[in-house]
Amino acid sequence: MPAARSSKGLAGKQARSGRGAGLENVQADKEEISQAKRSPSSPQGAPRKRSAFGDITNAHKAQSFVGKKEPEKAIPKKASKGPTAVNVAKNNETNLKKSLEKVPSEDSPAKLSHTVNSGLGEEQVDPPAVVVAPAELVAPAEDIDKGQLDDPYANAEYAKDIFDNMQEREKSFLLPDYMKDQPDITTDMRAILVDWMVEVQENFELTHETLYLAVKMTDHYLAQVTAMRDKLQLIGSTAILIASKFEERCPPCMDDFLYICDDAYQREELLAMERDILQTLHFDINIPIAYRFLRRFAKCARATMETLTLARFICELTLQDYAFAQEWASRLAASCLLLALKMKNLGGWSPTLQYYSGYQVPDLLPLVRRLNFLLICGQDERLKAVRNKYSHRVFFEVAKTKPFSMQALEDTLQS
Repeated sequence: MPAARSSKGLAGKQARSGRGAGLENVQADKEEISQAKRSPSSPQGAPRKRSAFGDITNAHKAQSFVGKKEPEKAIPKKASKGPTAVNVAKNNETNLKKSLEKVPSEDSPAKLSHTVNSGLGEEQVDPPAVVVAPAELVAPAEDIDKGQLDDPYANAEYAKDIFDNMQEREKSFLLPDYMKDQPDITTDMRAILVDWMVEVQENFELTHETLYLAVKMTDHYLAQVTAMRDKLQLIGSTAILIASKFEERCPPCMDDFLYICDDAYQREELLAMERDILQTLHFDINIPIAYRFLRRFAKCARATMETLTLARFICELTLQDYAFAQEWASRLAASCLLLALKMKNLGGWSPTLQYYSGYQVPDLLPLVRRLNFLLICGQDERLKAVRNKYSHRVFFEVAKTKPFSMQALEDTLQS
């Protein structure tokens, strides 16, 4: 049984953003700092370590980060005042006046066509053709990225395209039912391993993206390689190491991972497993994860931090359950958010959510029912990490939220 962990040290520190963090809700980032980075179970005092079936430690010391200096603004050079420059300036002014006379007014229906055709580098023909977008391409009532166009870190101009590409990439990362081909490990062993990985994420103060990616890499590796139970923790810890290098600004060192495994493995074994996982996955570890989609969809719903945290709790519970490993990440995220919205009595699936997620309510209902059943009957005494984590006030104690009965859920979904 894991020893009780201290709840001191809740002060948040600067979040270490991953490669896709700029695409997510910036306001949610600020509120999540105290959650993702300073866990309520962060150990204090002497470090502790254990295997995946015992106690655990945080051998990693907090590190301070030095902010980058803002780039100095370049001072534009003054234009030369020679006779050639004067003539060029006059010509440019004349051409500008002519072009302005041709620009249609804001009320003119030709404005859209002028904008579309301006990239062709040709003169606008008169009268201009009016471009009519197909019905399925009409923009939603609310543009959720409009308010972040001035933020270079949000990539708001490309956010929807990037998430559309992530949903397309999901087709390349569908998991088979690999457990039936594993002779020495079971779904219960996998659940205990993931429970241990959640504790590692807490104690090392890693981002949630690192945890989700590590679990995904573990599953995709086990789907292709037969593993023995004595190597299962080595696979999980190595997956966290790789995910940390991909997501974290300052990942833990290799000695930290050897330490938390209670020195059950040698440095050479960890390095060999790292090579084996990367080669097996063909170094393509940018796997779409549910956590990124969840924050994107919560932004569409304008969900509060408490509602988002409840959806995150439901989504993180699915990491331990092998029955959800084959689900599409975007569909799982949408279903978790819909259930959280219903539990908070905040309405249903808005047109904006339907537009950005690509899912309608009927597409999500079967999975929503399974998620609610998981909340009711999925409590395993051996798997406490996620529920303990989200029972703390830092996470709004969302794990204590009373779930729907199955009949109450049906009534709510039909309303």
